[in-house]
Amino acid sequence: MENNQDYQVLLYYKFVPVEDPETFADEHLAFCQDLGLKGRILVAYEGINGTVSGPKEQTEKYMEEMHRDPRFADMMFKIDKHDGHAFKKMHVRPRPEIVSLKLDDAVSPLEKTANFLSPKEFNEAMKNENTVILDARNDYEYDLGHFRGAIRPDIETFRELPEWVRENKDKLKDKKVLTYCTGGIRCEKFSGWLMDEGIEDVNQLDGGIVTYGKDPEVQGELWDGKCYVFDERISVPINQNEHVVVGKDYFDGMPCERYVNCANPDCNKQIICSEENEHKYMRGCTHECRVSRDNLYVREHNLSQDEIQRRLDIIAEENHKQEA
Repeated sequence: MENNQDYQVLLYYKFVPVEDPETFADEHLAFCQDLGLKGRILVAYEGINGTVSGPKEQTEKYMEEMHRDPRFADMMFKIDKHDGHAFKKMHVRPRPEIVSLKLDDAVSPLEKTANFLSPKEFNEAMKNENTVILDARNDYEYDLGHFRGAIRPDIETFRELPEWVRENKDKLKDKKVLTYCTGGIRCEKFSGWLMDEGIEDVNQLDGGIVTYGKDPEVQGELWDGKCYVFDERISVPINQNEHVVVGKDYFDGMPCERYVNCANPDCNKQIICSEENEHKYMRGCTHECRVSRDNLYVREHNLSQDEIQRRLDIIAEENHKQEA
């Protein structure tokens, strides 16, 4: 592992016109590779959205070079120290959107977006009785950590959020709506559409959860659990003064904050799971996933058919006792 004092993870985005995303992506990939960065960057006509990791000197140079470009001169970078790279490779890809809502009637954040609240303003607004806190992230992100009292939309991807809103609009009507996401980009894209749907008082957390957790005044207050991030770290702490575990083990419901992917590649479901239960259930979220021929856990641990059957028998016996 590399020296943890020398590496940083940068999280950033900017809605700004990019004339030729494909050419920009090719040139930007070469630039990042020359610096020795790793990460995932999306580029579209509407802007840029990225997370990169690298040695401190190289990440500082990256930020300097980006700020020299007039399009990104005021782009805010959220910076975390880390013990090495947070990604295995470097990808820069052109996309139709830098965050996907896939709505024909979506409004550009450059034209319309909700009122921004600073961490302190957001913290104070959460305490108001007529406030509704809407998590704009996916269900598995919410399950690991969220603002106290926030609504959990039953969605697996961001593009499902508009449909959920239309089906649950009564929960938001005539309320002061506070919406938040990891770094702020999803809210900036979503909040203008939400206003067009007739929700008048919409407010978004400026800089997202990550900025809220680093704010020296609020110090992550009213956040429970951890914040899910889309790199090899999986999660980061937010509340600096109080850590409340809200995650529950998929198999036994015990407090847990450890995410794994189901070992069946055709499923790949993300589940919160202790190391003990990962071994017990062979990282399979269902019986079908455990006995799948492609189960990666079985391959990684070179389990014999006898050993697989032994573990399945233990699970079956426990299930029988619980049903009795």
